[in-house]
Amino acid sequence: MSRILGTMAAVAALATTPAFAQIKMATVGPMTGANAAFGEQMKHGAEMAVADINAAGGVNGQKIELQIGDDACDPKQATAVANKMVSDKVIVVIGHYCSGSSIPASDIYKEGKILQITPASTNVKLTDDALAKGNTTVFRTVGRDDVQGATVGAYILKHHRNAKVAILHDKSPYGKGVADETKKALNKGALREAMYESYNDTDKDFTSLINKMKQAKIDMIVLGGYHQNAAMIIKQSREQGFGAQMVGFDALEDAEFGKLGGAATNGVLMSFPPKAEDDPKNAALVKKFRDTKYEPAGYTLFTYAAVKLWAEAATKAKSTDAAAVASAIRSGTYDSAVGPLTYDNKGDIKNPVYDIYVWKDGKSYPGPK
Repeated sequence: MSRILGTMAAVAALATTPAFAQIKMATVGPMTGANAAFGEQMKHGAEMAVADINAAGGVNGQKIELQIGDDACDPKQATAVANKMVSDKVIVVIGHYCSGSSIPASDIYKEGKILQITPASTNVKLTDDALAKGNTTVFRTVGRDDVQGATVGAYILKHHRNAKVAILHDKSPYGKGVADETKKALNKGALREAMYESYNDTDKDFTSLINKMKQAKIDMIVLGGYHQNAAMIIKQSREQGFGAQMVGFDALEDAEFGKLGGAATNGVLMSFPPKAEDDPKNAALVKKFRDTKYEPAGYTLFTYAAVKLWAEAATKAKSTDAAAVASAIRSGTYDSAVGPLTYDNKGDIKNPVYDIYVWKDGKSYPGPK
């Protein structure tokens, strides 16, 4: 009888062994709402990475189970989703997209001991504030607003030093962040903006703002905001005979910008990291996406890289514990689809690069240096 009981106990123990459990991972972003195109990029990037990792045997003998969270780029919804991830015992979150979502969610992930890697949130406060609060488990696979601002500022100072510049932003942490960092760079270079204005991201008619820029004889618009507003502003500007050059930032990098703005987007400039989908070393990976009828543009490969970064660090740490994986991330350089990833104590990548791109016929291409 004792032998039978012992056998039953062994079977029960095997049934509850953690090695048979799946690792719960989530990617969270705007799956609905105005920025859903970017949520789609994140979803495809995460799904492909998880499929590749699981096909290779998983992480430390465990397969990854991916959840998709929708924050609609709304801070309140983002905190609700973050709390759900804690309740669901998710180990790592790849997200969010909007800085206004990532920042409040990061506090919840810290308390829930969830490691966070954003492939897209660029506001400096995300990692600066995390460090100040002792949060060592937040990372990005992309650069920051101060790098974007310096890049755009340097471009304007080099090519348009005598321009009358209007700096516009949508009041969001992202939009105001990149606008203010560009303002700093321009002012440091002795170029003072002629206008500094904000607008609401729900605005549809920008006639008043355009007229104000006309009266000020603005010939360059620096726009800190998302692609829908940018498309409306440039389209309405051209319709009203206002031909100022527009330069935006990474949130323009989706084909939807060209579709919404049409021919008016031709010549619009933006900052974006070197495009990973154009890197020859990613040819096989890009083909895998294209074979599924999906173009891995924008933040698709930044999300793919974030998932792979976590998996490689967890393998190196031989653990999925947030603190242990964070330590492993900081302890080396990881080759990725978006280039080598080496981290500082804040969780920012070292030596991030942004380039200037130009829109033409619905696509963005490398622009002037």
